Amino acid sequence: MYVKAPRLPGHGTTPEALLEVNHRDWEQAAAESLRSLTGFRRVFVAGLSMGALLALGLAAQFPQVVRGLVLIAPAARFKGPTMALLKGLRHTGLLEWMKPWVFKDSTDLSDPVALAEAPILPAFPSARLNDLWTLQASALAQAPLVRCPTLVAVAQQDHVVDPEGGQWLAHHLTGAASVRILSLQEGYHIIPRDRGGPRLALEVGAFLHPLRKRNESLGAAKLDEAPPAL
Repeated sequence: MYVKAPRLPGHGTTPEALLEVNHRDWEQAAAESLRSLTGFRRVFVAGLSMGALLALGLAAQFPQVVRGLVLIAPAARFKGPTMALLKGLRHTGLLEWMKPWVFKDSTDLSDPVALAEAPILPAFPSARLNDLWTLQASALAQAPLVRCPTLVAVAQQDHVVDPEGGQWLAHHLTGAASVRILSLQEGYHIIPRDRGGPRLALEVGAFLHPLRKRNESLGAAKLDEAPPAL
């Protein structure tokens, strides 16, 4: 199995790099990454947090290409009243003026070893929250267009996104061939790197294995027949 993990524009470098990008850049990068897999017989897409929203968008736009979807701690709804309050300011212009940067000094991991090793971006522009909220709305609108089998994994102790939001999003996948919800009791938001990671790996493997067998008789994916990219 070949795995491709693209780095989204503005990510993994400096906080200032995120000033020059928006959700369209991330959607375009995700679509280009999927295009690079043209010719592979079976293509499965997975994403974590905001990446799960982008993954859902790919499955909705390219249903003849994406034959399995894994949404890990999807950022369908944020947890706590602070984000709801900030969202209420998004169309007033006050958000960027009052709080131009969102600062953080840790990441949502329960495993102390993983937490100590985790890279942390110390801040990001609050303007990017608008892009996250846009992707949330887009994912909800596109959810019924997903056709492939889908696994939604949530962590009940997640401090970043509401695990009920993941289940809520799953209920909107009305056109998917099947939908399974995996609720993990161990670990926080960054599930793959946390205490629930080993269980997640086993469950994802068990979910994808029969899909690999099912699709062996199908031809290679052809992205040139897909709808236009975002």
